[in-house]
Formats: sequence, structure tokens, C-alpha cells
Amino acid sequence: MSRFSARDITMAAVFAALAVAAAMLVRYGGAVVPFSLLPFVAMLAGGILGARLGALSMIVYLLLGLTGVPVFARPPFGGPAYVLQPTFGFLIGYIATAYVTGMLLKNRESSGFLRYFFSMAAGMVFCYLAGLPYLYVILTFYLGKTLSVMQVIAIGFTPFIVLDLAKAAVAAVLARAVYRRLNYKTFGSKDDDIIDST
Repeated sequence: MSRFSARDITMAAVFAALAVAAAMLVRYGGAVVPFSLLPFVAMLAGGILGARLGALSMIVYLLLGLTGVPVFARPPFGGPAYVLQPTFGFLIGYIATAYVTGMLLKNRESSGFLRYFFSMAAGMVFCYLAGLPYLYVILTFYLGKTLSVMQVIAIGFTPFIVLDLAKAAVAAVLARAVYRRLNYKTFGSKDDDIIDST
């Protein structure tokens, strides 16, 4: 398995910092599942950094919050008790989003907008697969609310899917432009080797 270079760690840290900024930019205390820019950052991380580095950046963000740094979008904004928040499953899902997006864009040299877009949309599927069951479990068994599966979908999926697809489109344009601008050199050759080692 390839090790991370200093450059890899730096780039993962940059995207972890972007995740912090995205969470702190839009903070809500009321909604069960608030609007968030974090899906956009997770898709962008996977699209630019690749699978392993993109996922690593989201892991760093998650660990920062769990150690008590106030980087999450909802009160109490950090600490290990945050795992009992209904939306914590989506934070786990962002790791999957970045990883799946990066894996599906393994051959980015020949990837057009549609491949970027569908790769990012596929990554978001895994975010929902992690987030919605977690939301149901916490609301039902921890908070004691009586909710059906359809009600959970209405809370955590229906209001956001169109917005998330729009984020995927914008992230696809940006990730493809950055990758092409850098001539597939800065991120491409090194990260492709890392992805191949998974």
C-alpha cells in the first residue's frame, strides 16, 4: 500500500479546512436536517484528490469535530456526543461520497462532464445510504419519535435531492476544470497510483 506524501497530507488538510469553512458558513439550530455545503466539498474532494485522499480529507474533518473542535454545523458543534445527533450519519456518508466519487473517476484523463456528474451523484447515493438509516435510528430509538420510513425520507432526502444534484453539477464543472488546468500532473499521476493500491 502506498504511503501518503507530505503533499498528499497537505492537500487532504486543505479540503478538511474547506469542509470546516462550509459547515461554519451555514449553521442552523432548528431544522432536523439542515441545508449544508458539505456534500459539495465531499464531491469536490473526491473529484480532485481521488478516492483515498478525498476520503482522508473528510475523515480528518470528522475527527476534528469528534475531538471537540467546534467544526460541525449543529449545536453542540463538536465533541464525541455528536454521534447522537440525527445527522451524524451524513457526516460518515461524506467519507463514502468522496471515496466513491474518486474511484469512479479513476481514469479522469478521458472523463467528460457527464462522467464527473454521474460519479458525484453516485457518491451522494452512498451519503444518503449512510445518513438516512442513521437518522431513522437516532430519531426513533434514541429520541423516541414515532416516524415511518417515508417520513424519514421526507425529512432527510426529499428537500435536498435537487439541491444536491445541483451541487454535483457545479462540483463536476469545477473538479474537471481544476484537473484539466493542472494538466493531470499535480494530482493525477501520484493519486492514480494511490487509488490503484486500494
